[in-house]
Amino acid sequence: MRLPRRRFLAGSLAAGAIAGPAGIVRGQPLAFASDPFTLGVASGSPREDGVVLWTRLAPRPLEGGGMPDSPVAVDWQIAEDERFARVVGSGIAQASPELAHAVHVEAKGLRPGRHYWYRFRAGDASSPIGRTRTAPAAGSTPSQFRFAFASCQQYEQGYFSAYRDMAKRDLDLVVHLGDYIYEKTWGSQLVRQHGVGIPTTLPEFRDRYALYKLDPDLQAAHAAFPWLATWDDHEVADDYANDRSYTTRDPAQFMKMRAAAYQAYYEHLPLPASARPRGPFATIYERYRFGDMLDVMLLDDRQYRSASACVGGGRPGTVPDCPERTLEARTMLGMQQEQWLDRQLAATNARWTIVAQQTLMAELVRPKENERRFWLDGWDGYPNARRRLLESIATHKPRNPVVIGGDRHAFFVADLKRDFAQASEPVLASEFVGTSITSQGPSAASMEQALKFNPQLKYGRGDRRGYATVDLTAARCIVGFEAVDDVKQKDSAVHRLATFVVEDGVTGAKPA
Repeated sequence: MRLPRRRFLAGSLAAGAIAGPAGIVRGQPLAFASDPFTLGVASGSPREDGVVLWTRLAPRPLEGGGMPDSPVAVDWQIAEDERFARVVGSGIAQASPELAHAVHVEAKGLRPGRHYWYRFRAGDASSPIGRTRTAPAAGSTPSQFRFAFASCQQYEQGYFSAYRDMAKRDLDLVVHLGDYIYEKTWGSQLVRQHGVGIPTTLPEFRDRYALYKLDPDLQAAHAAFPWLATWDDHEVADDYANDRSYTTRDPAQFMKMRAAAYQAYYEHLPLPASARPRGPFATIYERYRFGDMLDVMLLDDRQYRSASACVGGGRPGTVPDCPERTLEARTMLGMQQEQWLDRQLAATNARWTIVAQQTLMAELVRPKENERRFWLDGWDGYPNARRRLLESIATHKPRNPVVIGGDRHAFFVADLKRDFAQASEPVLASEFVGTSITSQGPSAASMEQALKFNPQLKYGRGDRRGYATVDLTAARCIVGFEAVDDVKQKDSAVHRLATFVVEDGVTGAKPA
């Protein structure tokens, strides 16, 4: 059943704030002075028989949450209908101060490929109602699967009107590719403020997430669909690589900060227990299966990467080439994740294989004064790691490989191949990069130069903010670039900027 999006947002989501879960019997309930569900609800990591349900109790969200230093029982329900007449799962989760009173319920025993509604109750307070969807059953081929992907939502640089538009759509999934928060202030024509400095401690990171999650449009998109999420750099520090940061030079100090950042990320997103950090380490890469229609390989290209080349510990910007860049041992994913991805690509038999990672994978050379210059914070800083990934695709031949990314604050369409310098080299996969939700994009001159000197780039547009939609059928993959008219206007409209298609069995994207 497909519920009209406007009806869901205007009805179920709003009504949940006043409707208490039926059937929950308590003694004298805990009384809250103000609403503890200020950060909304969310779901994620969908499987065919289950999904993660999330909320966080935070009556004073920008003051550390405002909860007591003790656990609080949170009741949860999941139902087959929005009125909760057919409840199929319920229980009590403990919201503990160790996790900022966030709860991650792994609801199991659900039916594949269908919508569910869920809600929470703590004391005398009820959450909004969220809607989620399980993955299609293994062996099934749905007639259609729709998802959106997004990234880079600098709070100060614009409003989240892209999420308001997204929440109204008929989607099965949202994939977030990093920079869910920004640790620092930058950019021009800011429309709102972080209000405090750069977070480095766990309480500071928690307040930064709370600020972002108070946005009603972001809450609406979380409440409307299940999400898959991976991080990029700004959830911790700009352009960091593994344990190295040009802004915090002491690795021990940086790893302490990274532990706090990873903890806050987990606390605020609908991630499974397997992704819970262990100090400064967390495993968030994973394969998600959606029947026989698609496999999503969700990657982490920040935590395990080699230190930035050519810059001697400085910021990895766009610089002339150096021998260190092309060392075979350099890795973007870490060898363990590389080997894991190779095994997953060998095992997949889905019609479409989506490799979801953070940035532009295609080579992007920027010539200047007869020298080749590369941006070292992306795959161009790790060319042999990229070659190994593409060789894995060439060897295992997954059906219809498509790479999606973000990070660059621009829309891109590209052909991926092992050697971008050889025009005759076969195209191994199609790539689509979504622009930022709000973050300022590259100049028109920069984009013009990129397209001029990089024939593998089939499209590039950096002047618009928004996200991308993907509509999959057995016959084709249709990607739409959805652009906000004016990110500085809270109620801005969103319009389709461009549409591309990849046909089943045909590598390479074409304008639709």
